[in-house]
Amino acid sequence: MIEEPYRWVEAIANRREYIEGQLAPGSPIAALGYREGILFLTLGQMRQKMFEIYDRIAMGAIGHPGDIERLRMAAIELASTEGFTRSATDVSLRRLVHYSLSPVMKTAFEQVYGPPYLARMLFAEVGNRPEEDLFLRVEYDGELASNGATYARARQDFAVLSGTQQSTELMEAFLKTQHVSDANFETALNCALDAWSIGHMTLQASEAKELPERAAVAKHRQEQLVAAGIEAVLLERDASRAIRYRSLSDTELRPLIHE
Repeated sequence: MIEEPYRWVEAIANRREYIEGQLAPGSPIAALGYREGILFLTLGQMRQKMFEIYDRIAMGAIGHPGDIERLRMAAIELASTEGFTRSATDVSLRRLVHYSLSPVMKTAFEQVYGPPYLARMLFAEVGNRPEEDLFLRVEYDGELASNGATYARARQDFAVLSGTQQSTELMEAFLKTQHVSDANFETALNCALDAWSIGHMTLQASEAKELPERAAVAKHRQEQLVAAGIEAVLLERDASRAIRYRSLSDTELRPLIHE
């Protein structure tokens, strides 16, 4: 009996190590609040990584496609039920994640005899003003990280998602100094591309601890744009629009990219 708690802790540690290894290769995602809304951006060659959840809410994710789809459908169903029983304005990202998705993912992770969710997700809810934008990152174990101010840090007008903590931290460090919430779309697009490039470079060089030189970032971005397509979506801030979520094509974005 004495060994049982130790076995559970060991099983959890092994499970965490396994999941981290599975998520590590995932293409990073940058989400930036700007003057006219929120931009989600990543680069890839195959499957979709960004999705509409409900009206003002979008999601980006890395991980196993099956688990991402299960969580996406659960989020859509929860939001739709809330909107139907109350009203569309009552659907809240904070409520959706804190009281529904996070507990489900935590339970799945801690039940060591069942499969966990191989997924890491980033949600955003667009506000009427940039300072009202909400970003929430949900880990595979149910842990949450938001862009809200705390006693230890100021509020952020962006969020990122990547396969490793090191990659995430360097992307955030770059955006803290380079991104501004009142930027126009073109500026936000190029800033998001640079942040993605830094995250992707870090995944390939695991020993990297500092931000790379701007010339190296530009070179890496150019090389990746040749080999991969841009996946980007917008959450429009304009409340008069019937649909806030809009997918952007690779062809309409490329002319806006700075050399």
